[in-house]
Amino acid sequence: MNEKKLDILSLTLPELSEKLTALGEKKFRAQQIYGWLHVKRVQSFDEMSDISKNLRQKLSECFIIPKINAVKELISSQDGTRKYLFALPDGECIETVFMEYRHAHSLCVSSQVGCRMGCTFCASGKNGLVRNMTPSEMLLQVYEVERLTGKSIGSLVMMGIGEPLDNFDNTIKFLTLLSDENGKNLSLRHVSLSTCGLVSEIRKLADLRLGLTLSVSLHNADNAKRQEIMPIAKVYSVDDLIAACKDYIDRTGRRVSFEYAVIDGINDSSEDANKLSGALRGINCHINLIPVNSVDGTGYSKNNKSVLRFKEALERDRLQVTIRRTLGSDINAACGQLRMNHTQSNPC
Repeated sequence: MNEKKLDILSLTLPELSEKLTALGEKKFRAQQIYGWLHVKRVQSFDEMSDISKNLRQKLSECFIIPKINAVKELISSQDGTRKYLFALPDGECIETVFMEYRHAHSLCVSSQVGCRMGCTFCASGKNGLVRNMTPSEMLLQVYEVERLTGKSIGSLVMMGIGEPLDNFDNTIKFLTLLSDENGKNLSLRHVSLSTCGLVSEIRKLADLRLGLTLSVSLHNADNAKRQEIMPIAKVYSVDDLIAACKDYIDRTGRRVSFEYAVIDGINDSSEDANKLSGALRGINCHINLIPVNSVDGTGYSKNNKSVLRFKEALERDRLQVTIRRTLGSDINAACGQLRMNHTQSNPC
């Protein structure tokens, strides 16, 4: 990417208006150009047919329209889930997963190239964090998948590669662009943001009252046990995390979802279930149990009977619990697996 030129897709409409005014252009041009970028989704300034040649030349001198390219597409023969490996402008790779539901098409997007959180059950961070993704790189996952599939994305989950709140400013700008009525105009009530538990950022997110669903990767309510699988627990205790989630609920009026990857022999005992019930009892929340994915090098495995027993134990305590429907299991649709396998043998 040419560092001398600004990434025009990462600019909000007010920012674009300010840039164009500084170039001596009328403010109304900003909305005109914004529409070309985010509604018609052109990939070249030359395609902006109702913009003067002089302005198009000026735009090409000052800005770039970044692109991402599909390196690989895997389609599940079981449920139609599609997993894409996208090459970013600098050649780094990330993953995006398209899921078909009866009510809407959903997309799981990545927010970082790699991850520094180090959760032991996750393939995303096996090689650490390379860099943060830009707002446009997150947005282009939506635009490119809609182009490739011909289908409109009706809901979105930020549960791909990376920790969204570790890339806080770019994530918020991405959500601003995604929900702009002059662009994709996706209500943030149809967005779920997953975090491993960055307490200070959860509180910042609560202050913004965006209306999205906060999804917290908990995976154990015992602090010592959680530290064994999630290093972030050494920074923020379970009590601190739960307190921040309660604050989020109070400030936003939105229910929090707690993700719990059930790992055979690690966090699936009756004691673990009792600990989880005690921590979440009385909180406006939903618990999403996830049979752990098999990732090379972890030694972790799933036990479907154990998952069911865990669910029943929580339900006896009157907690709202579901088991996540597994999509794309035949194409390694879990976070980071495709990128990890691809970069080991064929770097982007």
